[in-house]
Amino acid sequence: GRPPPTAGRERGRTMRPRPGRRSRRRPGTDMADRVWFIRDDFVVTFVMLLPSKDFWYSVVNGVLFNCLAVLALSSHLRTMLTDPGAVPKGNATKEYLESLQLKPGEVIYKCPKCCCIKPERAHHCSICKRCIRKMDHHCPWVNNCVGEKNQRFFVLFTMYIALSSVHALILCGLQFISCVRGQWTECSDFSPPITVILLIFLCLEGLLFFTFTAVMFGTQIHSICNDETEIERLKSEKPTWERRLRWEGMKSVFGGPPSLLWMNPFVGFRFRRLQLRPRRGGPEFSV
Repeated sequence: GRPPPTAGRERGRTMRPRPGRRSRRRPGTDMADRVWFIRDDFVVTFVMLLPSKDFWYSVVNGVLFNCLAVLALSSHLRTMLTDPGAVPKGNATKEYLESLQLKPGEVIYKCPKCCCIKPERAHHCSICKRCIRKMDHHCPWVNNCVGEKNQRFFVLFTMYIALSSVHALILCGLQFISCVRGQWTECSDFSPPITVILLIFLCLEGLLFFTFTAVMFGTQIHSICNDETEIERLKSEKPTWERRLRWEGMKSVFGGPPSLLWMNPFVGFRFRRLQLRPRRGGPEFSV
């Protein structure tokens, strides 16, 4: 029943890194992971398009790929910087309850974590530490929740990433065919081994991003058409609201009847100076 003689020493020992051992993760890798589109744009532009002898082939595909990249980046920024529908903290006060003019017997809910009156279909995010209206999920890609006010931009983000991945894969296939039929030294300004490595890397990355974003895009469209968020589906919550199915759900998220404006991430954008608002847990920016 006695503890081993080394137990006390193990508990009191301070773990220190061994001398001479370094972290295997190279500095700058995080930044490289965040600017993946720059690597793809480099391979597409300098390995496949610029060395091409067909001028219009290079121009058309270069403009198309970079337009998709700009639209994807813009959608990413709109998703990240747009308020997803956060409920004000600490609004569960007597004055606010009186301003609601509740009817007799009407039930409201209070969030015990952020002390706010919880609207219907709102859920508390443990990462943002806020209640979010129609919260679908918290996305680490955009460092924000996907909710009522920014879901359309998240859908556009996944769609444009999937389209740019497909375009890159098509260009890779055409480049391989061109190099096999002709001379490897003439189809690219790089050496044949470097060209093959870059093309294989782009193909693998394109397949990975296309698979993930296409699945995310499909699940988002399915949720919108069924008027059911991912959290509501996982919790199997019975709908107490009037559902807007199919096109009605799409109109409520993207706004207005079907048009090309649905695919525009700049709709409703108003440039304002960044405002720094103090809050608990760090600063909060709004655009």
